[in-house]
Amino acid sequence: MKKFFLICGTALLTASASFAQTWSLDKAHSKLGFSITHMKISEVDGLFKNFDVKVTSAKPDFTDAVIELTADINSVNTDNDMRDNHIKGADYFDAAKYPTMTFKSTSIKKTGAKTYAVTGNLTMHGVTKPVTLNATLNGTGENPMSKKTMAGFKVSGVIKRSDFGVGEESAMLGNEVTLDSKLELAKG
Repeated sequence: MKKFFLICGTALLTASASFAQTWSLDKAHSKLGFSITHMKISEVDGLFKNFDVKVTSAKPDFTDAVIELTADINSVNTDNDMRDNHIKGADYFDAAKYPTMTFKSTSIKKTGAKTYAVTGNLTMHGVTKPVTLNATLNGTGENPMSKKTMAGFKVSGVIKRSDFGVGEESAMLGNEVTLDSKLELAKG
């Protein structure tokens, strides 16, 4: 009898794993952006030009999704070469020593019909900390050109750069960084 339950359990696990779908980033229609307060009077926007996201989910509402993000720190762009070089340097990101930023989800909780709280581990500047981000599923549909199923998300949240040792405290630069990402993903 034990053998029967073991075989049934293994079959169920195998079957449920085989239904999981992988969603890949449509880079042409996605953005990994951020903003930070400058001199307590304005905000500076930036983005990472080179990043990737992979989502694995068996459920159509994404409540079982595993999200993995990797961003190339050297691809940071704030539309100012001098500032970009400074924040890539040892005073801030230290891209030579810590060339990537990663995020891997640990849980997703549905907070509304199309909204989620996504908790995971963010690693930046050699420091890993748990963060919770807000995600909104904008919708899903078929791309008329590729015929692939697509999903669109907006992801936002606030992190403190001091939690990750990125730059010293400064009257010039705020500690809170607002994340603002728009992601389009293709299934399969």
